[in-house]
Amino acid sequence: MGENKWMGKRWEDMDTDVLVKIFKELNLVELSPVSQVCRLWRLACSDPLIWSTLDFGLLKSNYIQTRASPYIWVDDRSDKRLSRILRVAMSISYGNVSCLIFHYNLYMKDEHLHYISERSPHLKRLVMPAWNRITKFGICQAIQRWEELESLTMPTIGHPPYIMEEIARSCKNFAELKVMGSFDDLFASAIATHLPKLKVLSLRCSKVTMSALLWLLDNMANLEVLNISHCLLFEIVANGRRQVIHELDDQTLEKASRLREFHHCQSRSCLACQRMMADEGIMRWYRYEDWFWRRDEVSSLDLQDYGKLFDAECEALTAVE
Repeated sequence: MGENKWMGKRWEDMDTDVLVKIFKELNLVELSPVSQVCRLWRLACSDPLIWSTLDFGLLKSNYIQTRASPYIWVDDRSDKRLSRILRVAMSISYGNVSCLIFHYNLYMKDEHLHYISERSPHLKRLVMPAWNRITKFGICQAIQRWEELESLTMPTIGHPPYIMEEIARSCKNFAELKVMGSFDDLFASAIATHLPKLKVLSLRCSKVTMSALLWLLDNMANLEVLNISHCLLFEIVANGRRQVIHELDDQTLEKASRLREFHHCQSRSCLACQRMMADEGIMRWYRYEDWFWRRDEVSSLDLQDYGKLFDAECEALTAVE
């Protein structure tokens, strides 16, 4: 009998779409050496199907709180680790990242944000880390590069108008905003002034003034979805006292009835609302489950499970001793 011959394809001759399906099962640490095997494998490793979402939700800074601005001190090893991970991710992805998710306790600097924004020009969704060390110039420069940005999750900031103004100027398709922290009249006014076409807004687990809520309902004609679930709603009454509102009145509910979706929960029996009350309206996320900060009643803003590209194994392997 003649010699049997194996008729299958060699690895280097496999179709790119087959390689992509295989490589989708790898994390960032595993993809790095694979991408260096040959030109075909590198092309497959950078496919948009792999990099549509880059979820760094497990990556946190090693820091301590301080009394002086920026109110935190970050271990230099954390910065070096972040830089190293970003270099690998941005090198392999070839600008194909459309969604970037960062942990709320990742304290990056302008140079990190600059590096990311230069190498992910087609970003459509950004879940921002804390920006204690990110300057006004740093965030505005990044937003200018992200012309395709549609959705932003951000922590509270002291002076929000300049960010809303930059988004309005640079991001013509912007439609979704989530704010985590405090939301007052200034914030509401900034959104109504600069982002009148905003369609989705979530203030979940934030401290919100009643006047800011009414400002949104009265002035945001294009708003379709609003989430104030588990917010600490309050108004200032006589003698400057703060009065917490546990139930929305009929007039407010009537104004919200025009919305396609209106999510609200200020119940004393709700666990998340109890946590907000215990934290006096400034949610201390580190006290609770790792996934709690990722949840949202608005389906398009809910982050669901952690992504494969930077999983628990990857987090452990890149840790700096």
